Amino acid sequence: MSIKEMSRRRFIEAMGAVSVIGATGLAGCGSQRAGGSGSASASGEIADTITFAQGADPRGLDPAYVDDGESAKVMSNIYDTVLKFDVESTEVLPSLGEMPDISDDGLTYTFKIREGVKFHDGTDCDANAIVTSITRQLEPSRTEDMPYASFVFGSESTNSGIASIEAPDATTLVITLRAPSTPFIRNMAMTLAAPIVAPSAIEAGDSNENPIGSGPYKFVSWTKGDSIVLEANEDYWDEEHKPQTKNAVFRIIAENSSRVTALNNGEVDMIDGIDASVVDTITGAGNELFDEDGMNINYMAFRNDSGVFTDIEARRAFCQAVNVEEMVQSLYGDYAGVANSVMPLWMAPYDEDIQQTAYDPEAAKAKFAELGITSCTMLTYTNVRPYNSIGGQPLAEAIQGYLRDAGVEMEIVSYDWTTYKTKVETDAFDCCLYGWVGDNGDPDNFMNLLSDESVSMNVGRFRNEEYNALIQQGLETPDGDDRDAIYKQCEQMVADQMPWMLISHSKNLAAYAPSINNFYYHPTGVVHLELITKTA
Repeated sequence: MSIKEMSRRRFIEAMGAVSVIGATGLAGCGSQRAGGSGSASASGEIADTITFAQGADPRGLDPAYVDDGESAKVMSNIYDTVLKFDVESTEVLPSLGEMPDISDDGLTYTFKIREGVKFHDGTDCDANAIVTSITRQLEPSRTEDMPYASFVFGSESTNSGIASIEAPDATTLVITLRAPSTPFIRNMAMTLAAPIVAPSAIEAGDSNENPIGSGPYKFVSWTKGDSIVLEANEDYWDEEHKPQTKNAVFRIIAENSSRVTALNNGEVDMIDGIDASVVDTITGAGNELFDEDGMNINYMAFRNDSGVFTDIEARRAFCQAVNVEEMVQSLYGDYAGVANSVMPLWMAPYDEDIQQTAYDPEAAKAKFAELGITSCTMLTYTNVRPYNSIGGQPLAEAIQGYLRDAGVEMEIVSYDWTTYKTKVETDAFDCCLYGWVGDNGDPDNFMNLLSDESVSMNVGRFRNEEYNALIQQGLETPDGDDRDAIYKQCEQMVADQMPWMLISHSKNLAAYAPSINNFYYHPTGVVHLELITKTA
């Protein structure tokens, strides 16, 4: 079976399994993690430390205040969620809570919460703590620096998400929604916003720097620009997922080539953010490559509310000027495919009949001249991203070359990823490079970005009432053909309105030393370290 077929199979299985998983621990698909069974081989013992290198610091370590993959990778090892994803898919399983009882009208979810779970500081991780962790992200408590809150928990203005949450007792959690929501169960397993933070950390006011969760690893220290150190939670409640290695370290190594060198020299055990140009160097040194179709989109967002691309004809000319197919093949080779859709090829309801704006450089040049557009400004990031393995600068320069041929000079303004996340919210620009790694395997998780009120999600500030209405329909419609048809309409509107220029879907690429057992890079872009071991 090909990787693409396997990815699609996992997705389809997961969508059919959400409502039927039982209340027992880790049901569902068995692990097919790379590199062995997770225990030491007969020839060696388990090392006491494993090290994963990524390209940038987290923006923070409280899931309420961050929206980036670097943060998510670390946090997925510190916190638990009410529900969780299987180790290899977005199949939803019980975690702190059992699968919920859902009222006939689809509005009230009642979760039985696991007894005896403790946060890392020894306080109770019960239904009351869950209410505290989530309530701060609901209106009116929600603050502007909570970028994922409306995306996961909804809002009053859109008549979506959580209307109320309560804990009748320590083992019962009752959540009532404003309207039925098909992706709600999947949202409760996400790595951003949904993880449960200890009330003691929230009250201390430093949860972004000193996180306290109930997960398999405890936070020890964070040296900015260098490393984050975690230690095993020896009292972890999940016997099947108790951490197998005493210490876990996240190294921050910004340069792609430097991460590869660190892996090949044995300084780190696992890395991500690699591209086609270094694959032979990695495998030639005897290391292993993880390579699977990703759940992501690499795109360029037009600024829809200001600047030179507020007019649809200007956006069309830009898209006509860029030979996306040629560019993707040149920059990414076999490790990314041209994006004909916001959603990856293997995710329903992908519609390959929807056509994006075709490459037509002469038409682009003529239209730019007619509109009097001779220059524009692009913001980009310098780091590699899961959806863009070469980093933003080379991609921006490739686009710049096409625009120059069409008579438009494009200024590129670049920042490191952490700074960039702020700049796209505060600075003026005409277009910017961005991307997305799916959080939960649901089509809403991709298409909803263009209706979200948060700039960190909807960086191009696209606003369209017809589109928003379709998104609301999609939320309330059960999985099936009718729901697929709604998202196909959304896809067609994106192709017609061009708020984004779609670029590519990247494969999930990571690498690890041959001494590493049980490595798997989850479709949501995180790495769960608790089952990973290193043969000493």
